[in-house]
Amino acid sequence: MKLRTALLGMCSVLAMAGLARAETLTIATVNNGDMIRMQKLSDDFTAKNPDIKLEWVTLEENVLRQKVTTDIATKGGQFDIMTIGNYEVPIWAKKGWLLPLDNLGADYDVDDLLPAIRQSVSYQDKLFAAPFYGESAMVMYRTDLFDKAGLKMPDNPKWDFIADAARKITDKSAGVYGICLRGKAGWGENMAFLSATANTFGARWFDEKWHAQFDQPEWKNTLEFYVNLMKDAGPPGASSNGFNENLALFQSGKCGMWMDATVAASFVSDPKASTVAGKVSYALFPTTGELTNHGNWLWAWNLAVPAGTKKAEAAQKFVSWATSKAYTELVASKEGWANVPPGTRTSLYKNATYLAAAPFAAKTLEAMNAADTGKPTIKPVPYTGGQFVSIPEFQGIGTAVGQQFSAALAGQKSVADALKAAQDLTTREMTKAGYIK
Repeated sequence: MKLRTALLGMCSVLAMAGLARAETLTIATVNNGDMIRMQKLSDDFTAKNPDIKLEWVTLEENVLRQKVTTDIATKGGQFDIMTIGNYEVPIWAKKGWLLPLDNLGADYDVDDLLPAIRQSVSYQDKLFAAPFYGESAMVMYRTDLFDKAGLKMPDNPKWDFIADAARKITDKSAGVYGICLRGKAGWGENMAFLSATANTFGARWFDEKWHAQFDQPEWKNTLEFYVNLMKDAGPPGASSNGFNENLALFQSGKCGMWMDATVAASFVSDPKASTVAGKVSYALFPTTGELTNHGNWLWAWNLAVPAGTKKAEAAQKFVSWATSKAYTELVASKEGWANVPPGTRTSLYKNATYLAAAPFAAKTLEAMNAADTGKPTIKPVPYTGGQFVSIPEFQGIGTAVGQQFSAALAGQKSVADALKAAQDLTTREMTKAGYIK
């Protein structure tokens, strides 16, 4: 009996020691559908790695950006893994804030990453973040409403057609609005959409000497078009709507058209989540007049490891698991091929099963291939980036400008006043930062 008691005691001590050795990874991520799914499926990771525990901090997009930026800039050490975009990756890698991902495992297959996405998360030819999903932007529209109105969506629509169609399919008495567009202030919220749209109107953030361009007619045309269209055919409260809010509106049948991230396509076409599944089709992001620049953005939500973590090895294990081919197959087995994270791997777009299950796959790839972040505008510019400007100061400036434009959409100020405020604040900040001599 004493021997048995001693053995049980020893086992208990060993078990406690094992628990004590277990590392807890704190992961900051955005509250988008694909990331919520990742959390639900993470039991697969912890079952394979019982010595690692996961603690999730899931935040709305603007809040996530603020939290992780503050933490990494101040060396707070709150997170072991961060969900960041391809805007931050090269900037933060250059500052030494991120660890290179050089231990993702022999079977990770870095060469399978889509070239444009891989380049966007690399610095000096080293991978500093692993793409969880990639996207561009496109038109998602209700075929039933278009058929009822006698409309046919072109493969390469113009904004004039979009505006006319939006007004024709709007039925406010039935709670159906012709178009849903981002209005929530933020450099990655309304300004992602408006920067891409402005590119198609021939506008640019800066001229070649870094002078702000909001006092030019192209920006006036862009913002007036947007505000008037949303006033006529957009839902109420649009100035508070970002990606997730517009997704919910579209899924519930409240929107006839939505111009936004290609990643949304799997959610609007999922019959378990969308009341309009089977009534949705896709087209490239609109252009204006004779301009051929589609304004397509190129974005990826990525998992990165901050340089301050003391759990780098465990963190890279998780990053490898969540962005691997095996994870794609796990999602397919649980949720179906149409719901796997898109836009990161070449092999996915050669997978016949995926292509058959995802009617939006070809248009997503076409939109991503059409994006030219090296030449985002018609006129010459000193920056790169499709829906953002690849400089550190853009995060603050873009959000401040986004607040002005959101106020114009809400009717709190005129388009002219919003543009003047944007011009003044951008000029002030760029002068302070030394770009304008």
